[in-house]
Amino acid sequence: MPRIAIGDCQLRYERHGTGYPVLFITGLSGLAVYWRDQVPTFGRQFEAITYDHRGIGQSDRPGPCAAYSVDGMAGDAIALLDALGIERAHIVGHSTGGAILQTLAISHPDRIASAVICASWTKADAYFRRLFELRKDVLRKLGPEGYLRASSLFLYPPWWIACKDERLREQEAAGLRDFSDPAIIERRIDAILAFDRTDGLSDIRTPCLVIGAADDAVTPAYFSEELARRIPGAELKLLPRGGHCFTQTVPRDFDQAVLPFLAAHTPPA
Repeated sequence: MPRIAIGDCQLRYERHGTGYPVLFITGLSGLAVYWRDQVPTFGRQFEAITYDHRGIGQSDRPGPCAAYSVDGMAGDAIALLDALGIERAHIVGHSTGGAILQTLAISHPDRIASAVICASWTKADAYFRRLFELRKDVLRKLGPEGYLRASSLFLYPPWWIACKDERLREQEAAGLRDFSDPAIIERRIDAILAFDRTDGLSDIRTPCLVIGAADDAVTPAYFSEELARRIPGAELKLLPRGGHCFTQTVPRDFDQAVLPFLAAHTPPA
Protein backbone atom coordinates (compact mmCIF):
# COMPACT_ATOMS: atom_id res chain seq x y z
CA MET A 1 0.00 0.00 0.00
CA PRO A 2 1.33 3.50 -0.78
CA ARG A 3 2.90 5.65 1.93
CA ILE A 4 3.64 9.35 1.80
CA ALA A 5 5.90 11.61 3.83
CA ILE A 6 4.20 14.36 5.83
CA GLY A 7 7.31 15.83 7.38
CA ASP A 8 8.51 13.82 10.36
CA CYS A 9 6.73 10.57 9.46
CA GLN A 10 5.10 8.61 6.67
CA LEU A 11 1.41 7.77 6.51
CA ARG A 12 -0.11 4.81 4.70
CA TYR A 13 -3.03 5.96 2.57
CA GLU A 14 -5.37 4.85 -0.21
CA ARG A 15 -7.19 6.74 -2.98
CA HIS A 16 -10.19 5.23 -4.77
CA GLY A 17 -12.49 6.62 -7.45
CA THR A 18 -12.42 9.93 -9.26
CA GLY A 19 -14.08 13.26 -8.67
CA TYR A 20 -14.06 15.79 -5.87
CA PRO A 21 -11.95 14.49 -2.94
CA VAL A 22 -13.49 13.16 0.26
CA LEU A 23 -11.07 12.55 3.14
CA PHE A 24 -12.30 9.96 5.65
CA ILE A 25 -10.84 10.26 9.17
CA THR A 26 -11.18 7.20 11.39
CA GLY A 27 -11.85 7.19 15.12
CA LEU A 28 -9.73 5.84 17.99
CA SER A 29 -8.62 2.71 16.10
CA GLY A 30 -7.05 4.97 13.48
CA LEU A 31 -7.16 2.33 10.74
CA ALA A 32 -8.07 3.16 7.14
CA VAL A 33 -9.85 -0.20 6.78
CA TYR A 34 -12.62 1.10 9.05
CA TRP A 35 -14.19 2.72 5.95
CA ARG A 36 -14.20 -0.40 3.77
CA ASP A 37 -18.02 -0.30 3.53
CA GLN A 38 -17.99 3.31 2.30
CA VAL A 39 -15.08 3.37 -0.16
CA PRO A 40 -16.74 1.47 -3.05
CA THR A 41 -19.98 3.46 -2.80
CA PHE A 42 -18.44 6.91 -2.37
CA GLY A 43 -15.82 6.12 -5.00
CA ARG A 44 -18.53 6.08 -7.68
CA GLN A 45 -19.11 9.83 -7.23
CA PHE A 46 -16.01 11.12 -5.47
CA GLU A 47 -12.37 10.35 -4.86
CA ALA A 48 -12.39 8.54 -1.50
CA ILE A 49 -9.19 8.94 0.54
CA THR A 50 -8.44 6.94 3.68
CA TYR A 51 -5.32 6.65 5.82
CA ASP A 52 -3.83 5.00 8.89
CA HIS A 53 -3.15 7.55 11.61
CA ARG A 54 0.33 8.24 12.89
CA GLY A 55 1.39 5.35 15.14
CA ILE A 56 -1.32 3.05 13.74
CA GLY A 57 -1.40 0.22 11.21
CA GLN A 58 1.14 0.66 8.41
CA SER A 59 1.92 4.30 9.16
CA ASP A 60 5.11 5.18 11.02
CA ARG A 61 5.06 4.41 14.72
CA PRO A 62 6.86 6.92 16.93
CA GLY A 63 8.18 5.88 20.30
CA PRO A 64 5.67 4.91 23.00
CA CYS A 65 6.45 8.13 24.88
CA ALA A 66 5.54 10.38 21.93
CA ALA A 67 2.96 13.03 22.73
CA TYR A 68 -0.51 12.73 21.21
CA SER A 69 -3.22 15.38 20.95
CA VAL A 70 -6.27 15.95 18.78
CA ASP A 71 -4.61 19.12 17.49
CA GLY A 72 -1.62 17.04 16.43
CA MET A 73 -3.86 14.54 14.65
CA ALA A 74 -5.57 17.45 12.87
CA GLY A 75 -2.16 18.70 11.79
CA ASP A 76 -1.41 15.31 10.26
CA ALA A 77 -4.65 15.44 8.25
CA ILE A 78 -3.72 18.84 6.82
CA ALA A 79 -0.18 17.64 6.11
CA LEU A 80 -1.62 14.65 4.25
CA LEU A 81 -3.80 16.90 2.08
CA ASP A 82 -0.73 19.06 1.38
CA ALA A 83 1.39 16.04 0.46
CA LEU A 84 -1.33 14.76 -1.89
CA GLY A 85 -1.67 18.19 -3.52
CA ILE A 86 -5.29 18.63 -2.41
CA GLU A 87 -6.24 22.22 -1.69
CA ARG A 88 -9.78 21.57 -0.46
CA ALA A 89 -11.89 18.50 0.28
CA HIS A 90 -15.05 17.22 1.90
CA ILE A 91 -14.08 15.64 5.21
CA VAL A 92 -15.96 12.85 6.99
CA GLY A 93 -14.83 12.10 10.53
CA HIS A 94 -16.05 9.33 12.84
CA SER A 95 -15.78 9.63 16.64
CA THR A 96 -12.18 10.76 17.29
CA GLY A 97 -12.17 11.61 13.59
CA GLY A 98 -15.12 13.88 14.34
CA ALA A 99 -13.11 15.63 17.06
CA ILE A 100 -10.27 16.09 14.55
CA LEU A 101 -12.79 17.49 12.09
CA GLN A 102 -14.13 19.98 14.64
CA THR A 103 -10.57 21.22 15.08
CA LEU A 104 -10.06 21.49 11.31
CA ALA A 105 -13.34 23.37 10.81
CA ILE A 106 -12.27 25.90 13.44
CA SER A 107 -8.60 26.23 12.49
CA HIS A 108 -8.50 25.44 8.75
CA PRO A 109 -11.93 26.31 7.29
CA ASP A 110 -10.40 27.16 3.92
CA ARG A 111 -9.43 23.50 3.44
CA ILE A 112 -12.92 22.06 3.95
CA ALA A 113 -15.77 22.14 1.43
CA SER A 114 -18.12 20.46 3.89
CA ALA A 115 -17.85 18.57 7.18
CA VAL A 116 -19.66 15.39 8.22
CA ILE A 117 -19.20 14.79 11.96
CA CYS A 118 -20.24 11.24 12.90
CA ALA A 119 -20.72 9.77 16.39
CA SER A 120 -18.56 12.45 17.97
CA TRP A 121 -18.70 14.55 21.13
CA THR A 122 -18.10 18.07 22.40
CA LYS A 123 -15.97 17.44 25.48
CA ALA A 124 -15.62 14.63 27.98
CA ASP A 125 -18.38 14.46 30.58
CA ALA A 126 -18.61 12.09 33.54
CA TYR A 127 -20.04 9.26 31.42
CA PHE A 128 -17.46 9.63 28.65
CA ARG A 129 -14.60 9.79 31.17
CA ARG A 130 -15.79 6.67 33.02
CA LEU A 131 -16.08 4.72 29.77
CA PHE A 132 -12.64 5.55 28.44
CA GLU A 133 -10.86 5.18 31.77
CA LEU A 134 -12.45 1.70 31.89
CA ARG A 135 -11.19 0.93 28.38
CA LYS A 136 -7.68 1.92 29.48
CA ASP A 137 -7.97 -0.41 32.48
CA VAL A 138 -9.13 -3.27 30.24
CA LEU A 139 -6.13 -2.72 27.96
CA ARG A 140 -3.71 -2.76 30.90
CA LYS A 141 -5.21 -5.81 32.61
CA LEU A 142 -6.41 -7.97 29.69
CA GLY A 143 -4.01 -6.88 26.96
CA PRO A 144 -4.81 -6.11 23.30
CA GLU A 145 -6.98 -9.19 22.68
CA GLY A 146 -9.18 -8.54 25.70
CA TYR A 147 -9.33 -4.85 24.83
CA LEU A 148 -10.56 -5.55 21.30
CA ARG A 149 -13.16 -8.08 22.42
CA ALA A 150 -14.49 -5.76 25.11
CA SER A 151 -14.48 -2.80 22.72
CA SER A 152 -16.76 -4.68 20.34
CA LEU A 153 -19.43 -4.74 23.04
CA PHE A 154 -19.23 -0.94 23.32
CA LEU A 155 -19.00 -0.20 19.61
CA TYR A 156 -21.70 -2.45 18.13
CA PRO A 157 -25.35 -2.98 19.11
CA PRO A 158 -26.43 -6.39 20.41
CA TRP A 159 -28.65 -7.21 17.40
CA TRP A 160 -25.73 -6.66 15.01
CA ILE A 161 -23.28 -8.74 17.06
CA ALA A 162 -25.82 -11.56 17.23
CA CYS A 163 -26.04 -11.87 13.44
CA LYS A 164 -22.50 -10.77 12.49
CA ASP A 165 -20.43 -12.72 15.01
CA GLU A 166 -18.16 -14.31 12.38
CA ARG A 167 -17.40 -10.98 10.71
CA LEU A 168 -16.71 -9.44 14.11
CA ARG A 169 -14.29 -12.22 15.03
CA GLU A 170 -12.46 -11.64 11.75
CA GLN A 171 -12.30 -7.92 12.47
CA GLU A 172 -10.92 -8.55 15.96
CA ALA A 173 -8.28 -10.92 14.59
CA ALA A 174 -7.23 -8.35 11.98
CA GLY A 175 -7.20 -5.63 14.63
CA LEU A 176 -4.95 -7.76 16.81
CA ARG A 177 -2.48 -8.23 13.95
CA ASP A 178 -2.35 -4.45 13.40
CA PHE A 179 -2.47 -3.48 17.09
CA SER A 180 -0.16 -0.65 18.05
CA ASP A 181 1.97 -0.39 21.15
CA PRO A 182 -0.56 -0.24 24.02
CA ALA A 183 1.19 2.89 25.28
CA ILE A 184 0.22 4.64 22.03
CA ILE A 185 -3.43 3.62 22.48
CA GLU A 186 -3.39 4.93 26.05
CA ARG A 187 -1.97 8.25 24.89
CA ARG A 188 -4.62 8.49 22.19
CA ILE A 189 -7.29 7.91 24.85
CA ASP A 190 -5.70 10.62 27.02
CA ALA A 191 -5.82 12.94 24.00
CA ILE A 192 -9.55 12.49 23.47
CA LEU A 193 -10.27 12.86 27.18
CA ALA A 194 -8.47 16.23 27.05
CA PHE A 195 -10.25 17.37 23.88
CA ASP A 196 -12.50 20.44 24.20
CA ARG A 197 -13.11 22.88 21.32
CA THR A 198 -16.59 23.92 22.44
CA ASP A 199 -15.63 27.61 22.62
CA GLY A 200 -14.84 27.60 18.89
CA LEU A 201 -17.88 25.72 17.59
CA SER A 202 -19.94 28.88 17.18
CA ASP A 203 -17.29 30.23 14.80
CA ILE A 204 -17.66 27.37 12.32
CA ARG A 205 -19.10 28.49 9.00
CA THR A 206 -18.35 25.35 6.98
CA PRO A 207 -21.49 23.47 5.85
CA CYS A 208 -21.82 20.76 8.45
CA LEU A 209 -23.83 17.57 8.84
CA VAL A 210 -23.86 15.96 12.29
CA ILE A 211 -24.90 12.29 12.43
CA GLY A 212 -25.53 10.17 15.52
CA ALA A 213 -27.43 7.04 16.48
CA ALA A 214 -30.06 6.75 19.17
CA ASP A 215 -28.45 3.58 20.60
CA ASP A 216 -24.81 4.74 20.55
CA ALA A 217 -23.29 3.69 23.90
CA VAL A 218 -19.91 5.41 23.34
CA THR A 219 -20.93 8.89 22.23
CA PRO A 220 -24.63 9.06 23.15
CA ALA A 221 -26.97 10.99 20.87
CA TYR A 222 -27.06 13.99 23.20
CA PHE A 223 -23.51 14.79 22.07
CA SER A 224 -24.63 14.99 18.44
CA GLU A 225 -27.59 17.13 19.45
CA GLU A 226 -25.28 19.51 21.31
CA LEU A 227 -22.86 19.74 18.39
CA ALA A 228 -25.70 20.59 16.02
CA ARG A 229 -26.97 23.28 18.42
CA ARG A 230 -23.56 24.87 18.79
CA ILE A 231 -22.48 24.84 15.12
CA PRO A 232 -24.35 27.57 13.19
CA GLY A 233 -26.52 26.14 10.44
CA ALA A 234 -25.53 22.53 11.10
CA GLU A 235 -27.88 19.80 9.93
CA LEU A 236 -28.64 16.98 12.36
CA LYS A 237 -29.45 13.39 11.41
CA LEU A 238 -30.16 10.88 14.18
CA LEU A 239 -30.40 7.28 13.04
CA PRO A 240 -32.87 5.16 15.06
CA ARG A 241 -30.28 2.40 15.56
CA GLY A 242 -26.78 1.39 14.58
CA GLY A 243 -24.66 1.75 17.70
CA HIS A 244 -21.41 3.69 17.71
CA CYS A 245 -20.16 2.17 14.45
CA PHE A 246 -23.32 2.83 12.47
CA THR A 247 -21.17 3.42 9.39
CA GLN A 248 -20.63 -0.37 9.46
CA THR A 249 -23.86 -1.66 10.97
CA VAL A 250 -26.28 0.37 8.82
CA PRO A 251 -24.04 1.53 5.96
CA ARG A 252 -26.90 2.10 3.54
CA ASP A 253 -28.64 4.48 5.95
CA PHE A 254 -25.37 6.32 6.52
CA ASP A 255 -24.53 6.56 2.82
CA GLN A 256 -28.01 7.78 1.92
CA ALA A 257 -27.71 10.56 4.50
CA VAL A 258 -24.21 11.67 3.53
CA LEU A 259 -23.94 11.38 -0.26
CA PRO A 260 -26.67 13.95 -1.07
CA PHE A 261 -25.16 16.35 1.48
CA LEU A 262 -21.73 16.10 -0.12
CA ALA A 263 -23.18 16.48 -3.61
CA ALA A 264 -25.08 19.61 -2.55
CA HIS A 265 -21.89 21.21 -1.23
CA THR A 266 -19.44 20.17 -3.93
CA PRO A 267 -17.95 23.27 -5.59
CA PRO A 268 -18.57 23.59 -9.32
CA ALA A 269 -15.83 22.22 -11.55
